[in-house]
Parts: sequence; structure tokens; C-alpha cells
Amino acid sequence: MPDIIHLLPDSVANQIAAGEVIQRPASVVKELVENSIDAGSTMVRVITRDGGKTFIQVVDNGCGMSDTDARLSFERHATSKIREAGDLFAIRTLGFRGEALASVASVAQVEVRTRKPESDLGTEVIIAGSVVESQEPVNCAAGTSFTIKNLFFNVPARRKFLKTNNAELKHIIYEFQRIALANPEVEFILEHNDAEVYNLPRTNLKQRIVHLFGKAINANLTTIDTETSIVRISGFIGKPEYARRTPGEQFFFVNNRFMKHPYFHRAVLSAYEKILPPDTIPSYFIYLEADPDTIDINIHPTKTEIKFENELAIFQILVAATREALGKFNLVPSIDFDVEHAIEIPVIRPENQVPVPQISYNRNYNPFDEEYRSPGKQRHRENENLEHWEKLYSNEGIPIKSALISSELPEQQSLSIEHNRQPDSFVQLKNRYILTPVKSGLMMIDQRRAHERILYEHYIRSFAMNYPVAQHILFPETIELDQADYLILREIIDDLHTIGMDIRDFGSNTVVIAGYPADNHKESPRELLEVFLENYKSTEGDIKVSVRDRIARSMAIAGAINYGETLSQPVIQELIDNLFACESPGYSPSGKPVVVILGVEEIEKKFK
Repeated sequence: MPDIIHLLPDSVANQIAAGEVIQRPASVVKELVENSIDAGSTMVRVITRDGGKTFIQVVDNGCGMSDTDARLSFERHATSKIREAGDLFAIRTLGFRGEALASVASVAQVEVRTRKPESDLGTEVIIAGSVVESQEPVNCAAGTSFTIKNLFFNVPARRKFLKTNNAELKHIIYEFQRIALANPEVEFILEHNDAEVYNLPRTNLKQRIVHLFGKAINANLTTIDTETSIVRISGFIGKPEYARRTPGEQFFFVNNRFMKHPYFHRAVLSAYEKILPPDTIPSYFIYLEADPDTIDINIHPTKTEIKFENELAIFQILVAATREALGKFNLVPSIDFDVEHAIEIPVIRPENQVPVPQISYNRNYNPFDEEYRSPGKQRHRENENLEHWEKLYSNEGIPIKSALISSELPEQQSLSIEHNRQPDSFVQLKNRYILTPVKSGLMMIDQRRAHERILYEHYIRSFAMNYPVAQHILFPETIELDQADYLILREIIDDLHTIGMDIRDFGSNTVVIAGYPADNHKESPRELLEVFLENYKSTEGDIKVSVRDRIARSMAIAGAINYGETLSQPVIQELIDNLFACESPGYSPSGKPVVVILGVEEIEKKFK
């Protein structure tokens, strides 16, 4: 029987690695810019076209490479950062595995020009699909210039899954922001289709945040600064009143490396507990400095997921530091935080002896004694349950039938259903559901999902008829957005006009809202826009849904009645009438049930 195991060619192995490291144009920008930072650059310029799908160029003024290094840098696992296994646990550079350039060269056409400052001539290397086409001396500026053309030209299956140019540009902006925030001492420029997106001078961290996210964020920032034996925490957190409904201004860094860490995110949110407006997320730009021996950054190809040795202790320190920052600036009621010493939380280490907890209890306790089984006490509890039974009737004198359906859910909750004899009367349960009897039993309607369905079909008709109905604002509201959200709005602004959203582009990441759809339920134009953007971005990956359908869905969700709102009988009646005038009243735009009928037989079973 012939042997069946064989070694993969380098070109195939590099393409497999590219599938992990290079997921989209933004991945190329991230890897190349990080290499520029590691090369000691003080200026990095990124130029893209067509969302980076056809052209990416990264130019820096770093240390450059020799002709040998320029060629060797494209070999897999060729790196200047690692020499032995122990180096993996003392990493302070951004790139180190030596896979990025080999991966990029395997799926694109690459041209690199590089020169060391002390050399008279530089080197030009041209590679396409892992094949070196040429290498020759060239006259170029000191530093390195990478040009990437036609990403995934030889992997059409990968290329067809790329999103629109604006969607890919948005991802490039996200990666650009993360690196720029980690390196405020470096000048960064980002251009797209010959238009300047960012021009960030060398500055301090706070000004870098303002340059990236707009002047309005300046009043939002509060300093956080704590040093312990485990970790040093610094940066800025947002004031509670400026919290937004959409994520996008939440950043963690460790040793100047961006990271995603849901556990630490929960720590920050817990510090804001009970002081945030509902369904909002505070901004934060938090920088952790830890001994490289205590973290592992080599657990994911993109190096954004990082494991900490003392995660529980850092969680506690992060909560305390955030609360201290909020308390110092009188953002929350607090004890006196004006102390000389930093927060120090003791850490349980493996070598420490932990005492076994001692438990004391009454050995003579007997739950079957007559003292605990007294029928008099049991009757007293039953009488308490029956007390004030007459309050089950309406205060307005309207006779009401009441039924108590005991739930079999683990929580043993009870559902109290009040039914007026008048057929056009409805009951609102928990300010969330609308209840009304029907022939087959009890009909329950989710009030928010019902309104979403009504608004969604209204917006779809508006698109079809091109007849917007808007309510205009007496004093239009000016809103400054981050670059990614601003680009999204510019792309769909004409479609928003069609459904009654009178929004105008004022340039410099700024829009003015002069009117919004007449039947939406939000009083704040800013809130409406933020919730719309949050939902619109969440549906970005659904290629089966058209842009207008995504707009209709997202605007319906943004403008619908919230849970917890008390509705009058006329409002409920209008809501029900409009719902059953819809083409698909049974389901929300996202496919969730709107109407549920509890049958009579099912109700009767509850009493057996």
C-alpha cells in the first residue's frame, strides 16, 4: 500500500496560515502597521483604495531592512523577535511569529521597498502568490514601504466573501484606531480613495482620543490611575451621563497591545452598576501594564485574546480602580478616596496556606418538633395570603374576573390575568405584554415586537412609494460621530431620507438631524440614531438581506415602544388594529413571535 502522508508545499501552507491571520484587508493593515511600530517608526502613513481590496500601502520611517532581511522576511516563521522558546514569555513587540508577511504574500501581489538609514541604496522585492518575481537595488527613502495589490487574487472563494468597500473600510478604521490609541507618540495618516480620513499628529493620549473620536468626548473623560504589585492601570473612563447605546469606544490595552477581554469588560460595567442609564455602555480607554511573564499573548493568531495569570485579582483591582476614579470626581456617592496610597488587593498564591473554614450549627435542631408544625401558625400564614382579596376588583368600579394561573416554570412565577367583560378592553402585563380573550383562549401580544412589525412594514411601503412622512424638529440637533459610523451614514443617507429621517451631512464626521419618522416612539433624535446604527451594524454580515431591508428593520427596532412603558386603552387598541392590518402580524422583523395564544384546554390543565 503506497504512503499517503506528504508534506504540503510552502505556498499551500502559507495560504492555510493566511486563512488564520489575514481575514480581510483590515488584517493586512494591522500586521503591516504593527511591523512599522516595531521598526521604531515615528510616522506611519496608510493609503487604501476600494476598502483595501485592490490597494493597500503602508509607508514608515523606521529602521528599514537590508537586502537579505528584505528577502528573508517573507519566509514563514522568519522573525527578528524570537530566538528561543523562552522568548515567548517575555514579548514586548507587537509582531513575533513571522507569519504575517508570508501569509500576505501568499494571497496578494506584494511590493516592498526598504532602506536602512546608513545605506545609500535600498532594496525592492516583488512577490505574487508566494513566488518571488524579482529583487534588485533601488533608490528609495529610508524606512520601509509595503504595497499590497489585489488581495485574495488567487483565492476567489475568499475574495467573494469580502463586504462592500465601505464595510471593509470600517474594519480598517477600527484596526487603525486601536494602533493609534496604543501609540500616541507616533504620527499616523490614513487615506482612502485619495481622501484623508485621519491625520493624527504626535501628542499625548487624551488629545489622541479627541483627534480620533471628536471634540465632544473631551468633556466625557475622567482619569483612571492605579498601581499595584500585580498590574498598573491607567487611562480614561467615560462619565455615566455620556454613556452611549452603541458600543465602539471601549478599549483595553496590555503593554501597549490592544486586546479583547469580556471578563475585564464586566469588571468595568460592574463599577458603573446602578449609575448608568438603561441599555447604555460607558466609554473607556484602559491601559494595563503587567510583567510579560504573567500573560500569554500566543493563544490566538490575531493576538487580540490574551490570558492573564492573575485574572481574578486584576478583575477586583479594575473594579476598585474604576470606582475610585468615579468617586474622586464626584460622579458617584463615595467614601473619601483622597488617600496617599494606591489600591492594593491581596492575591492568593499557590504557596499560601488557606485555612479550612469552620462551620457552627445547632446539633439539637429538629424540624419535625411540634413547635415548628403548629397548625395555628400555618393558618395564620394562609389568612395573610387571603387578606385584601377585594383589591382584585378595579378601583373604577368595573367588574373584573380574575384568574390565577400557576406556572410550572422553575421560578414558580404566577401570571395574573384580568379580563374586563367589555370586548374592546385589554390588560397590560408587566408593561410588556398585552392580554385579551379570544374564542380559543387567551391571546398574548408582545407590545414592543408588535410595534416593530408595524414600523417595519410602514418603512418598506415608504421605500416602495418614495413618499416620506417626517416630523421636523424646531431646533435641529448636531451630532458628532466617530469615523466608522459617519461613513455608514454617508452611504445610506439617501435611503434614510426616503423613510422620513431628515439627516444632513455637515462634514468632519458631523451630521445634523432636522427631522425623523413621524411614527417613531423615541423623543431624542440622538438616541434614535444611536440605536439605529447599533442595529444596522449588527446585521452587516447578513448577505441575504438588502440594504433597504436592513434600514427598515433597524429603524423599526430603534423607534419601537420600549418594554416598561404603560399604554392607555386607546393606544393599545390602535396598536392591535395596526398590527393585524400588517401582512405578517405573527412575527417581528427579526423573526421572533409577536402573538401567542394560550388555549382554553391548556388553561384548564393548570387547575387540575
